[in-house]
Amino acid sequence: MGSRTALASRPWSKHLADPQIDPAAYVHSFANVVGDVRIQPGVSVAPGSSIRADEGTPFWIGSNVLIQHGVVVHGLETGRVLGDDDREYSVWIGPGTCVAHLALIHGPVYLGNNCFIGFRSTVLNARVGDGAVVMMHSLVQDVEIPPNKLVPSGAMITQQHQADSLPDVQAGDRRFVQQIASMQGQSASPTQGTNPTVCVLPESLPAVTPVTETPYINSIDNMTINSDITNQIRSLLAQGYGIGAEHANERRFKTKSWQSCGTAEGFRPDQVIATVEGWLQEFAGEYVRLIGIDQGAKRRVVEVIIQRPGDVPGSPSRGTTTTKALSSGGSGRSTAGQAGSLAGDGANQLRALLHQGCKIGLEYATARRFKTGSWLTGGTITSHREGEALQELNRFLADHSNEYVRIIGIDANGKRRVAEIVVQRPNGNGNGKSSGSSSSIGHKSTSVGSAGGSKAGGLTPEVVETIRGLLASGYSIGTEHTDKRRFKAKSWDTCPTIDGGREAEVLAKLETCLADHAGEYVRIIGIDRVGKRRVLEQIIQRPGDSVAAGRSSSSASTSAANNSPSNGFGGGNGGYSNSAVRLDNSVVTQVRSLLAQGYKIGTEHTDKRRFKAKSWQSCAPITSTHESEVLRALEGCLAEHNGEYVRLLGIDPAAKRRVLETIIQRP
Repeated sequence: MGSRTALASRPWSKHLADPQIDPAAYVHSFANVVGDVRIQPGVSVAPGSSIRADEGTPFWIGSNVLIQHGVVVHGLETGRVLGDDDREYSVWIGPGTCVAHLALIHGPVYLGNNCFIGFRSTVLNARVGDGAVVMMHSLVQDVEIPPNKLVPSGAMITQQHQADSLPDVQAGDRRFVQQIASMQGQSASPTQGTNPTVCVLPESLPAVTPVTETPYINSIDNMTINSDITNQIRSLLAQGYGIGAEHANERRFKTKSWQSCGTAEGFRPDQVIATVEGWLQEFAGEYVRLIGIDQGAKRRVVEVIIQRPGDVPGSPSRGTTTTKALSSGGSGRSTAGQAGSLAGDGANQLRALLHQGCKIGLEYATARRFKTGSWLTGGTITSHREGEALQELNRFLADHSNEYVRIIGIDANGKRRVAEIVVQRPNGNGNGKSSGSSSSIGHKSTSVGSAGGSKAGGLTPEVVETIRGLLASGYSIGTEHTDKRRFKAKSWDTCPTIDGGREAEVLAKLETCLADHAGEYVRIIGIDRVGKRRVLEQIIQRPGDSVAAGRSSSSASTSAANNSPSNGFGGGNGGYSNSAVRLDNSVVTQVRSLLAQGYKIGTEHTDKRRFKAKSWQSCAPITSTHESEVLRALEGCLAEHNGEYVRLLGIDPAAKRRVLETIIQRP
C-alpha cells in the first residue's frame, strides 16, 4: 500500500479526504500529511514536518516548494484565502516558496510565489506577497506583506502600517535564501527512510547557485566598541538598514570633510560588528562615525560618532560611570556613587545627546529667575567622552546647588538647540525636565514639567515606541487637540508643527503639547509627506487622564473615526487594544466570522428613549476589512457612545442587505 493511502487511514483522519500528491513530488515517509492537501510537482517535504488539513481545508502547495524539517502547516476551521486559481483555500503556498525549519504556517494564510519563511517564524491570518522574505523568529499576523519586502529577524509585524513600511529585499538576502534552499536540496534524499513507490525526488528541481559560507566569528574577545554601539548596530540591522562608516582626521573633522570607510557586507550582526571593529583599528587616532543607511530610500537614518582621536583601540570609545541619583520622586532606578551627582534619567539624556554628536551647554537660574525664564549661561562641557562629561556636569551641579540647572543639547551643524533638560531643582528633584525637554533615544519612559513645576504631562512607552516606528519609517509627526464638546463633533484643532526628525526633539515637543493642552483630547498624526496622506491617527491623551502620573490611560486607543491601516493588533500577545473599552470574545468571534465571509461591518447607536421606539442612528462607517482595524474602530465606537445602546451590523455589499444585527453594548 502506498504511503498516501496509509496517511489517509490514520485514526484521526478516517473521515478526511485523501491527500493529492503528485508522483513527481518528494514526501518523506516520516512527514505527516493529512486531509485535503494538494501537493504539486517538484515539492519537497522533509521528515518531521506536519501538514494537517483536518480543520481548515483545503491546502495548496505549489510546484517546487521546499518544506523543511519540523515545519507545521495547519488552518483554522473558519477563514479562507483566495488562491491564484480564484478558489478558496485555508492555506495557499505559491510555487518556488521555501519554508525553513520549525516554521509555523497557520491558515488562513496566502504565501505568494518564491517567498521565504525563516526558521521558527510564524505566519498567521496573513498574506505574504511574491518574493517577500520573512527572516528568523518573526511573527506576521493579521497583515498583508507587499511583494519583495523584507521582514527582519525577530520582528513582530501585527499592524498594517508596519507591513507597509518594510524595507525591500536586498541581494544579500536573496543569496541567504538560496543557501538555505540548497541545504534542503542536499538533505532531501529519496533513500533516507522514504517509500520509493510514492516519494519520488524530482529531477526538475531548480538548481541553486552555491554560496560560499562565511565562518562565524566570535568577536567578543577583541571587542573595540561598547555595548551601546553594538546595540545600535543590531537595532539598525533588525530594521533592515545597511551599515556604513566614515572617518576624518582632526583637520578634516573641523571642516566636516569625511571620507568613506565603505559599507559592511552581510546581514549577521557578528559579521557587521567585526567589520566595524576593523574600521576602528584601521583608522585609529581619527574620528570614525557610524552610518545607518536606508538603502530603499537612499538616505541616512543615523550618524553616530563611535571613535575620537583620544580613544585607544581595544577599549570602549565611551566609558561609563556610576552615579548617584538625586531624589526623583520614584521616577527611576538609581546607582550608588558620589554625592551631588546626576540622576539616572539625566545621565541617560546626556548619554543620548553625546551619541547624537551634540555639544552640551549648561545654564542655571535661581528660583526667582526660573519663574521669569531668565537663565544664566554656565559655559559648555568640553569633553565628548561620556565619563568625563558626567564628571564635569556633576561638578557644575555641586557648584550651583539649590539652583535650577539645565543642560542644552546643541546641534553644531545647524547652530540650534535640540534639547533643554532640567537636571537639578532647588528641592533636590534632579531629573525633572523643562517645557523644552527631550527624551533620549532608546529611553522608553519620559515626563515633562511646566516652568512652574505645577503640572506634568507624559508619554507612555507604547506611544514612544509608536513615535520611534514612525520616525524610522520616514514619516513626520503632527498633533491635534480638541475639547470634550468638539470631540463629539469630531472637530480637531491643529497644534504647532513638529519639525525635525530627531526622536528626542519630537518627544520633547509632544510632551510640551500634552502639558499645554491638559484636560483636552490630544492625538498624534503620522504624516507621509511624499504621498501627502495620514498614515496614523492615535489619541494619546484624554480629559480624564491623570497627567501627573506621567501617562495616558488611553494612549494606545485610536479615534473612532480613524480607519487608517495603522490601526492593528498591538504587540504579539493577541491583544488588539489598550483602551479602556474591550470587546467581548463572542463579539470578536462574530466580527472575525463576518469578515471571513466577505461581509462588511457597520454600527448603529441609540439612547434609551429612542431604543423603545426602535429608532437607531448610524455611526461613522467602517471601510476597512482588516480584522484588527475593524476591532479598533468598534472599540472607539463603544467608547464614544458610552451609556447608549450600540449594535453591530453585518452587511453584504454585493446584495446591499444586512445579514446580521446584534446589540453589543447596553446602557
